[in-house]
Amino acid sequence: MNARTVTLLDVARAAGVSKSTVSDALQGSGRVAEATRDHVREVADRLGYRPNSAARRLRRASTGAVGLHLPQTATRLDYYMNLAFGAVARAQEEGLDVVLLAPATGTHGPLASRVDGLLVIDPEVGDAAVPALLGAGVPVVTGERYLGPAPAPTGAVVCDNSASLTALLDHVRDRGARRPALLAPADTSAWAAALHATAGNWGREHGVPVEIRTVSFAATALEAQEATRVLLAEHPDVDAVICAPDGAAPGVLHAAAALGRTPGRDFLVASCVDSTATRGGNPPITAVDLRPAAYGRACAELLCDILAHRTAPDTVRRHEWTLETRPSTLGRLGPAAPTASPAC
Repeated sequence: MNARTVTLLDVARAAGVSKSTVSDALQGSGRVAEATRDHVREVADRLGYRPNSAARRLRRASTGAVGLHLPQTATRLDYYMNLAFGAVARAQEEGLDVVLLAPATGTHGPLASRVDGLLVIDPEVGDAAVPALLGAGVPVVTGERYLGPAPAPTGAVVCDNSASLTALLDHVRDRGARRPALLAPADTSAWAAALHATAGNWGREHGVPVEIRTVSFAATALEAQEATRVLLAEHPDVDAVICAPDGAAPGVLHAAAALGRTPGRDFLVASCVDSTATRGGNPPITAVDLRPAAYGRACAELLCDILAHRTAPDTVRRHEWTLETRPSTLGRLGPAAPTASPAC
């Protein structure tokens, strides 16, 4: 049967239930047994049923769009672009458009009233748009928690950033590093705050203080290079640097090489965010793969589930990461094949 001609009535007849049961099952509403709901969805998928988006929006008095707010410095970062693509792909599967909210235009006011819900990714304290978005009166899902004063989001998708940095620190220590350092943004986001706290806790636990240097949220490779140069001038015993910002870690390699260090041997380099820059580094750089496209999908999926009443408000979902080990952290213990370690 052609997907354009399949109707609710067609699905109802094939599933052996009423048209209203099909409608409730597909929208996640009504008192429909889970087995019946699964059966109806299976039949609808098999027949190629696609809801009439315009009619559905009219019935729900909705706009058919959700807003996406990214950090102000995100536009040039691979991580957020991949995340946005994942969110758009998942929303489109639900028949929803995604509107990117431009930070500089103050669109958190009138535009928020023209969307069904909002995705707010890595909200930073100091971003004036975030409190207004959280109080916009529509469901809001945040990617990571917001540390500032504002209404609580309707849902959140979070990573265990403490566990991922611990894995990096343990890894460079196992590869022979004895004096690690961290380049990280100021703790104005949940991600950065977790990195600062974890580095301190890890250093106390192992009796080796982790030297922390603050760089901008979207630090460039040049900024990381200069920060590393100053760091090594002041602390020449540092033998491993973990760089937090997306795409900045190759700058650490350049600084180390310029000072006569051998990256991957007597000086180890790792990144808290995997990217094209880390995979293409010379040598390739060990990094945490946060799976940004999947993360964007997860955020959009939670918002879709909340909008369709398939999931209760206040839901928090976890997103998994993997540790990708590469030649930049071969270390004094000798060569090891690159591996992907699962999230803890």
